[in-house]
Amino acid sequence: MPATIRDMDENLPLTQMLYCTVVDKKDKSKLICYTHKKSGIFNFGLTNASDVWGTDFTEETLKQFRQKFALRSTEELIWKIRSACGSGGISVLVQETNAVLHVGVSPGDLNVILSRLGDTEAKVELRELLFRMADSQTLSDNTANPPSFSPGKSPHNQNTEFEPRKQQQSGQNLAVKKRLPGDSIINPGTRRKRQATGVAFDEDDDH
Repeated sequence: MPATIRDMDENLPLTQMLYCTVVDKKDKSKLICYTHKKSGIFNFGLTNASDVWGTDFTEETLKQFRQKFALRSTEELIWKIRSACGSGGISVLVQETNAVLHVGVSPGDLNVILSRLGDTEAKVELRELLFRMADSQTLSDNTANPPSFSPGKSPHNQNTEFEPRKQQQSGQNLAVKKRLPGDSIINPGTRRKRQATGVAFDEDDDH
């Protein structure tokens, strides 16, 4: 059954949600690194949209993992990985049966080992991951500050007091008066006055 936003909130706190892309050291392909809860325990997952790898922490092994890398909380672990994703300081090495997520640049930095899931389990995990990512986006959109509008007013209703009035047409085409040669451009219908050139008299032989 698809996860809902309520299910997602109960699944992981916002401070423990993580979705980022990592690059395989061998073939430079991209994978998605994500967090989720498995049997009520915080875990990591990796997928290339076909195969899936995941951790299988218990409360005790997760505690030992944090102590090994001097992490005070799960939130600090997420912050460390999220920062590495933003700076490019994270990579993954996909092997035959597992994948190693490496955070940092030196061998002694944080390493997370994830086991490959079976086909059936991977299919279920991918489906749930898609719904979690969609719900996460919806939750993010809903928690963002919405634009403020005056009550009872639609954002599409604008003040038209200073807009030019549109001529109302009654369905009949308005006749366009054709300007005749010689008519004034400024005042159509009036003839342009031609500049006087003097008076010419005909010369008659008889006076």
